[in-house]
Amino acid sequence: MEIPYINRELSWLEFNQRVLNEARRQELPLLERLKFLSITASNLDEFFMVRVGGLEMLRSARKRKPDPAGLSPGKQLLLVRQRVDIMLSEIEQCFFEELLPELNEEGIRRVSVDQLTTAQMDHVAKFFAERVMPLLTPVIANDNIRESSALPSLCISLFCEIGTSEGPDPRHVLVPIPGNISRFIWLPDSDESKFILLEDVIANFVGQVFPDEVVNSSGLFRVTRNADISLEEEGAHDLAREMVDVLAERKHSKCVRLDVGPEFPRFLSGKLRDLFGAETNQVYTTRAPFGLGDFIEVATVKGFGNLQVEQWAPMLNKKWSPGKNIFKSISENDILLHHPYESFEPVIALVEQSATDPKVLAIKQTLYRTANNSRVISALIRAAENGKQVTVVVELKARFDEARNLERAEELEKAGVQIIYGVKGYKTHCKITLVVRNENKELKRYTHFGTGNYNEVTAGLYTDISYMTSKRKYGYEAAALFNALTGGSKLKGMKNLIVAPFHLREKFTELIEEETRNAEKGKEASIDIKVNNLQDASIIRSLYQASYAGVKVRLNVRGVCCLQPGLKKISKNIKVTSIVDRYLEHSRIFSFYNGGKARIFISSADLMERSFDRRVESMVEIKDSSSRKRITEILEGSFKDNSHSYELESDGTYVLCKAGKGEKRFRAQSYFHGQSVKRAGKISLLKEASFTPHKPKNKMDEAI
Repeated sequence: MEIPYINRELSWLEFNQRVLNEARRQELPLLERLKFLSITASNLDEFFMVRVGGLEMLRSARKRKPDPAGLSPGKQLLLVRQRVDIMLSEIEQCFFEELLPELNEEGIRRVSVDQLTTAQMDHVAKFFAERVMPLLTPVIANDNIRESSALPSLCISLFCEIGTSEGPDPRHVLVPIPGNISRFIWLPDSDESKFILLEDVIANFVGQVFPDEVVNSSGLFRVTRNADISLEEEGAHDLAREMVDVLAERKHSKCVRLDVGPEFPRFLSGKLRDLFGAETNQVYTTRAPFGLGDFIEVATVKGFGNLQVEQWAPMLNKKWSPGKNIFKSISENDILLHHPYESFEPVIALVEQSATDPKVLAIKQTLYRTANNSRVISALIRAAENGKQVTVVVELKARFDEARNLERAEELEKAGVQIIYGVKGYKTHCKITLVVRNENKELKRYTHFGTGNYNEVTAGLYTDISYMTSKRKYGYEAAALFNALTGGSKLKGMKNLIVAPFHLREKFTELIEEETRNAEKGKEASIDIKVNNLQDASIIRSLYQASYAGVKVRLNVRGVCCLQPGLKKISKNIKVTSIVDRYLEHSRIFSFYNGGKARIFISSADLMERSFDRRVESMVEIKDSSSRKRITEILEGSFKDNSHSYELESDGTYVLCKAGKGEKRFRAQSYFHGQSVKRAGKISLLKEASFTPHKPKNKMDEAI
C-alpha cells in the first residue's frame, strides 16, 4: 500500500531553505548571517555532487523506477531544477541587496579591479607576480578535459580565447584558479577592511601568462562533478587500494552542474558546454560569486566581534575536571555529556589517559570522521607505542573524508595499531570506544557511546550526546560488537546495545508497535524522536499506524523528513519541528512512553533506509536515572523552541514557530548553554588569558 510521502530531495532543499532563512533574519549579527549564507551555498554544492549526481546516474542508466513519492529520476531532476532556481534567486538577493550593503556600512568591502587605488593596484600586481602566477597552470581546452582531473569538482576557472599571430583561428585555454591560497586578498592602505577576489585579479592579469599573445575574450566558470561513486567491494582484495582508485575516479567524473556568470561571453558558452558534456538544463547563470561557501573566511574575520555572535564556551561536566583520573570519575557515576554546551574533553581524556595508564591493557574504537591533527589519533598512536593492544575500525567509505581516513589509518598502522577497514558490504557508522583496564586483578571495561564522531572540531559545532559508563552489561555488549566487527562472530543476547543491520529495524519497529497497542487499549502512549533525517518508508508507515491508533508523536528532524504530518486520520497526531540555529543539530534521541516507564535511547543512526540496512549502527538504551532525566530535558527543550524552530506543514513546507499569546520566547540552544553553565558551577574550560606567577613569601606577610 502506498503511503503519503514527501520526496527526499525536495525535503532536503526545504532544509537548505531554512538555513538560508537564517541568513535573512535581521535580528542576527551581520557576520552570523553571512555565515549562514556560506553554509547554504556549501550545502547546495554537496547536494549537487551527491544527490543530483546519483539521480543523473539513474537517469543515464534509464532506470525509471519511481521513489516512494511516485517520482521518476527524470521528474525529480526537473523539480529540483525548478526549486533550486528559486533558491538561487533568493541567495543573490540576500547577498547583493541585504548583506553587501550592510557589510559596506561596517567597513568590510569587496572591491573590483577598477576600484583600486594606485597603491592598492601596485600591491595586487606584485601579489599576482610573486604569489599567484607561479601557481597557474593553463590547460588546452579540448575534448580530453571533460574527464580530466586537471579541473576537479568546484574548481573556479577562467575560460580564455587566445589570439595568435601564427594563424587566423584562435585557441581556447582553461586557467584553473589555485585552490591552495585564499580567495580573499585583503588590501593595505585603507581605514576599512577591503578585499578583492583572487579570480578577479587573475582575470585582470591573465594576459601575462600568454606573452606575445592577446586574450580576446574570457569568462569565469565552475564545474561540479558527480561524487556519488560507489565502491564495488566484491572481489576487492585490497580495500585501501580500491578506495584510492575511487577517489581518483571522482576527480574526473561527469559534470552535473556548470556555473557561469552573467558576463560570460555568449559565443563561448556552447564551446564550454561541449567541453564538459553539459546539457542546457545543467547550466546555471548566477550573479553571485561562485563558491559562496568560501565567504566563511569573511564571516569569521578578526576585529569585528561586534558583528559576530557571542561565543559560548563549552563547560566542563562537574563529574570530571582536568587532572582527575577519568576512570575514577566514570566508576563513581555514569557520565552523560551534551555537546557542544559541555566539553568533549572527558571523551578525549578517556583515550589520552588510556594511552599512558599502566593498568590499561587494550583500547578499541570505531572511527568514521576525525579532525586534522587529531588528539584522539595521537593518543591511539601513543597507546600502541606504549605496548597497549589497540584496535581501530576505520571506515574508508566516509564520503569526502576518504583520503583523510586513509592517511590516519596508515599513521596508526605504522605505530602498531591493528587496523580493520570496516566490514564488507556495510559502512561502519557507530561511535564506540572500549577500554579494558586491570583493576584489583580483574579486568574492567570502560565504554563510551556517542551520537557524533570522534572529531574535536565538530564536537564544538554539532549538538551530540556522549554516554560514558563502566557498567558490566554495557562493556560486555560493546566487546561483543567489536568481536563481530573484527572477527566475524555472531551477535546474540544483546539487550542494551541494539545493532544495525541485524536487529535495529526490528527493535525500532517493535517499540513503535508497542505504543500502538497501548493506544488501541485506551492507555496513554507517546513517542518522542530527535534525529537528523527521517526517510525510511517502513518506519514512516509504522508511525502513521501509531498516530491513527492515537499515539502522540513528536518528531524533531533537522534535515530531510519524508513523513507528512497533519493529514486527517493518518497523521493528525504527529507534529514535526526542525531547529536551525548556531549549532548543527546532530544528536539522535528516542523516547517511548512504555506505560509510564519510559524507554530512552541514544543512537548513531538516523531513521533512514541506509542506517537500518547498509550501515553498522548502534542504539543504546539509557537506564541510569540521572542520565535519563537529562535526556528527557533535552528532548523537552528541543520541542519547546519557538525562536529558531520551524514546523512542517502537510504540503512539505515549513513555517517559523512563534511564541503564542501570553507565551514566552524560548530558544533551545540558548537554554542548553545556560543550563551547562549552571551545572558546571565554578568549573569551566575558559580561563583568564594571563598567568599568576609564584612569588617568594614576604617576611612581613609571614608575620601578619
